[in-house]
Amino acid sequence: MASLRSLAVAFLALAVAASARLPDGRAHANLPRTPRVPVVSPPSGVLTDVTGATLPPLNTTYVFDQLIDHTNPALGTFKQRFWTTWQFYEPGGAIVLFTPGEANAAPYTGYLTNRTINGLIAQQEKAATIVLEHRFYGTSTPYGNLEESSLKFHTIQQAIDDLEYFAKNVVLPMPGGDAVKPVTQAPWILVGGSYSGALTGWTLVNKPGLFQAGYASSAVVESIVDYWGYFEPIRQFMPKNCSADVEAVVAHVDQVFTNGTKAQISALKANWGLQNVTHLDDVSGALRNNLWTWQDLSPDSGPGQEFFNFCDALEVKNGVSAPASGWGLNHALTAWGSYWKNGYLQELCGGDDTEDCLGTYDPTQTYYTNTTIGNDGRSWEWIVCNQVGFFQDGAPQNHPTLVTRLVQPASDERQCTYFFPHTLPKPTTPDIASTNVAYGGWNAVTPHLFFANGQRDPWREATVSADTAPAVSTAQQPIALGDGYHCSDLIVANAVVDATVAAVQTQALAAIKGWVAAFKPSGRRALRFERD
Repeated sequence: MASLRSLAVAFLALAVAASARLPDGRAHANLPRTPRVPVVSPPSGVLTDVTGATLPPLNTTYVFDQLIDHTNPALGTFKQRFWTTWQFYEPGGAIVLFTPGEANAAPYTGYLTNRTINGLIAQQEKAATIVLEHRFYGTSTPYGNLEESSLKFHTIQQAIDDLEYFAKNVVLPMPGGDAVKPVTQAPWILVGGSYSGALTGWTLVNKPGLFQAGYASSAVVESIVDYWGYFEPIRQFMPKNCSADVEAVVAHVDQVFTNGTKAQISALKANWGLQNVTHLDDVSGALRNNLWTWQDLSPDSGPGQEFFNFCDALEVKNGVSAPASGWGLNHALTAWGSYWKNGYLQELCGGDDTEDCLGTYDPTQTYYTNTTIGNDGRSWEWIVCNQVGFFQDGAPQNHPTLVTRLVQPASDERQCTYFFPHTLPKPTTPDIASTNVAYGGWNAVTPHLFFANGQRDPWREATVSADTAPAVSTAQQPIALGDGYHCSDLIVANAVVDATVAAVQTQALAAIKGWVAAFKPSGRRALRFERD
């Protein structure tokens, strides 16, 4: 079995290397980052359970026979990977289930431990912890490829049904692991962040009573096509001088690219070293890359982070920082261009031709056509193009914008046809209405669901803490808002440096304690698991 596992890991590494062409792991530099949860390193050393017995290493991989299609079980099953530990488990305790969502789950074993909110819950509730790989990510793929004919089984509802089928049928490799079924035998707690946080909320809405409690961090529950709101928390919380100058430059770009002469347009493209990029929306859209690095920030981020390096390049002149109003267009335009040409463009594209790196109009690029396992970005684009949208474009005309208004959802919808020409032969708006109706979006109400959000999270405007969300915090569905960034509250170390994150975690633990205490079990049988 060890040799099979080694072969699987080697195959996955090759697939990831083939799909992640750029230094930052993306396949294309005009591709937004996915909303995935941050990785947390697991502790080193040997772990023991409450009896002192040595536990299997955290990276021990198990597989579960998951249904390919929950509407047609006759299609058979596929091997869905999971990881588990029972460091804190005691008989009668809970089960904490977590999926990282749109990512290979192998690096997420830190979420089995008390370095995360998962482990804090497990300690409190004497629980075992599980990390489950989402279908169509990592190696948990039914047909060994990411062709459209396979991806038709990749839907939000199938993922929700996976969680139910797993919880009801898995036999965990711990003592008593055959007698911990949800509802009938043990309280299960579902935890997620970002997309998987939304999946937590959607599951509690869709499968009422299955999970005794849910913890949804930075949960993007409201599907939105024109998600210009991604940049709104960035605009609100970034240094004011930097936002003022970025807005000035972007307004200038829109004016020149819309009304300028050929010479003016060529000169402006060359300002960033992008004279060889053909389409103007690709040139202007490329500038989002400096803003997307905001998603890398956490409560302990300081000087040296890419986002702050960018702002320093615009706002520090001869050792002096600009006032809140910024230095103005002329300096900011030149400084931004110098920042790109003096290293950032090389860092972004890794030496690739700028048209290959940033152009989005060639449907033959491997960016669009790579269907190998491990190309997790493709799996996420399938959900984006069909069910959730989240196209990160310029703000409306009546609102300040950090992003060019030349980039609009039509551009993203065009690219969806390149990714999935058989399913989406012409540009089509993602069916977000069905998603929001099915799972409630901002309006979902379900008991025992804790929402945890961060003011500075660029995904905030798709959560129940959005500026325009109608959701109200209640005792049965609390909404806690700290000063953190994306999924900051999932990580215990963030609470050490940010009291508001600590307060969110404390509030969540108290709510979950009460909900789990109300659980009343009864007996039921289960199926078997299989070790990879």
